[in-house]
Amino acid sequence: MTQATKTLDVHEPPRPRVIDRLPLPPSAPYRISSEAEALQIAATLAEDFRISAAERDRNRLLPWDEIERYTASGLWAITVPKAYGGLGASYETLAQLFVTVCAADPSLGQIPQNHFAVLQNLRDMGSEAQRQRWFADVLAGHRLGNAGPERKAKAAHLYAATARLHRDTDGVLRVSGTRFYSTGSAFAHWVPFRALDEEGRAVQVWARRDAPGVTIFDDWDAFGQRTTASGGVVFDRVVVTQADVVPVWQFEKVATLSGPVSQLIQASIDAGIAQGALRDAVAFVREKSRPWIDSGVPSASADPYIIHEIGQLQIEVDAAHAVLLEAARYLDALAQHPLDEHLSARASVAVAEAKILTTEAALLASEHLFALAGSAASRATHNLDRHWRNARVHTLHDPVRWKYHLLGNYVLNGALPTRHQWN
Repeated sequence: MTQATKTLDVHEPPRPRVIDRLPLPPSAPYRISSEAEALQIAATLAEDFRISAAERDRNRLLPWDEIERYTASGLWAITVPKAYGGLGASYETLAQLFVTVCAADPSLGQIPQNHFAVLQNLRDMGSEAQRQRWFADVLAGHRLGNAGPERKAKAAHLYAATARLHRDTDGVLRVSGTRFYSTGSAFAHWVPFRALDEEGRAVQVWARRDAPGVTIFDDWDAFGQRTTASGGVVFDRVVVTQADVVPVWQFEKVATLSGPVSQLIQASIDAGIAQGALRDAVAFVREKSRPWIDSGVPSASADPYIIHEIGQLQIEVDAAHAVLLEAARYLDALAQHPLDEHLSARASVAVAEAKILTTEAALLASEHLFALAGSAASRATHNLDRHWRNARVHTLHDPVRWKYHLLGNYVLNGALPTRHQWN
C-alpha cells in the first residue's frame, strides 16, 4: 500500500457498527386490568428509569434491560383492542404513558413510538387475519419496531418507499431495500416498514428482526435522543409471505386515525421532555443554585424574579399538557364513530395544536433551565444539557412551521390536511 493510499484511508468514514445483539425471545407480559393500573405502573417504572437516565445519555448505553422490564410490565400491550383480548386503553392513557416515561428518560420513552403507531396501522388497515395474528403476538410479549424513511437523496421525499418486494426464480417473495430513522427496531421482534409491491403500490411489510438478510446498524449519532437506536436497517432479499404484507395503498383515500395517533405520540414525547426539564430546573434551584448578589434574599428559591419565571414556565408546560390530553380525548370520541375526511381533518388539526404547544414548551423549558439555575447547572457532571439536546432533536421529527400552516390553512381557508403519518 502506498503512502498516498494510506493517507486517503485515514479520511474514509468508519463503517457503521452492526447491532449483532438480538432481543430476548418474547415472553408473556403482565396483564394490566385497568387504565388506572397502567398509569400507576408507568409512574413506578419512570421513577426507576429516571435514576440512570443521565448516565445512559452520557455514555450512550442502549437500554436493553430497561426495555425488557418495560415490556414485561404489560404497558406495551395496553392499546390492543378488547375484541382481541387486550385492555383497549384510550388515546388519553396512551398519551399520558408517553408523557410519564419521557419525563424520566425521553430516549427510552421514545423507543415504543413505532410499536404503538404500527398497532394503530394494524387496527386501521390490517386484514382480520393479520389483526388476530399480530395482536396476539403483542399480547404474548412481541415488540414492533419500524424501518423509517430513507435519508439519502434517492428518496425524493420522506414518504418515498425505496424498499421493494420481488419474487425470485422459484417464486419466493422477498424484500430488499435500505431504511433509516428506525427507532425501536434494534429491540423489536417484528420490523414493519413501507415498501413498494411488485406493481409499484405502497405496502407495509412485516419482517422478523432475526430473519436472514435483516441487518440493523448502530449509526444513529445525533446529539440528542442518543439511545433510541434510530439508525439504519438493510433488508437483503429477506423472505416474507403475502400474509406479512399490509396493502396500505388500498387505504390512501380512506380516512383513518393513523396519522393523528402517530402525531399524538410525538407531541406526548415533547410534553414529557418539557416536564422533565422543568422538574430538574426546580430541583436545581432549590438545592444547588446560589442567590444573586443584589437580590438580598437567603436562597435562589426566594428570588422574586426566579419565582415569577418558574410560575410562567409552569403555565407553559401545563397548558401544553392540557391541550395534549384534550386532543387525545377528541381522538377517543372520534374512535367511537365512523370516520370521514372532515372528522379525520379535525383530528389532525386538534393534534397539530397540541404539537405546536408541546414543541414550544419542550424547547422553552429545556433552554430556560440554565437561565433559572445559573452557571453551575452548565457543568458536565450534571448533564442537564441533555434536556435541551433531546428537545431540539426530537422536535425536528417534523417541522412545527408546517403545523402552524396546517392549522392556519384549515381555520382561514377550510383546507383539509393531507393524510399521512406526519399529520
